[in-house]
Amino acid sequence: MAKAELLLLAVVSTLSVLPFSSLAVYQDFCIADLAASATPGGYPCKPAKDVTADDFHYGGLGSPGTALKPFKISLGSAIVTTFPGLNGLGISAARMVMVPGGATPLHSHPGGTELIYVVEGSVVSGFISAALNRVYTKTLYAGDLMVLPRGQLHFQYSHGNATAVTLSSFSSDNPGLQILDFALFANDLPTEVVNKVTTLDELQVIKLKALFGGRG
Repeated sequence: MAKAELLLLAVVSTLSVLPFSSLAVYQDFCIADLAASATPGGYPCKPAKDVTADDFHYGGLGSPGTALKPFKISLGSAIVTTFPGLNGLGISAARMVMVPGGATPLHSHPGGTELIYVVEGSVVSGFISAALNRVYTKTLYAGDLMVLPRGQLHFQYSHGNATAVTLSSFSSDNPGLQILDFALFANDLPTEVVNKVTTLDELQVIKLKALFGGRG
């Protein structure tokens, strides 16, 4: 069943071809040479003579992935920097495991659209339109899909008492990720500045900075 679900994500994602400039457009593939610097068109190609079948395989989504505290989720991703075979192909993937009470915080992917597929369990998924400031939410069950347009703030939270597992595909080999909580509280943005731009009480900002490892 899991193989069929991954195949579905791959097929649906490849149907949405967005304009991009890459050496992969002009040849069969371009395995990323991660030792070189990335360019606007992707990474330079690994020499063809050094390419093996392993360059087209990635097993990193078979495990729960990195735990994101305090959100009660684990996230694994297959992007060009972890799976060089994706270089220039306009596709990547992620797997999320969410225990009851968990949530993915407000975040965005500036470089790609996300297509989320629920493998098991149930989640509430939504995004906020930048142009209209309108919220679109939907409760998703096993087998459901939802598209989250590029660059829009979006979220998920658990629904029900069972652990949920989702797979996401993206229309970029490196869609990027910015988490709102981390942007505000996990760096050295001064507390008084956060207070001014959010109207949060300074004591609450200090508490959140301590929680997320921020300074200032």
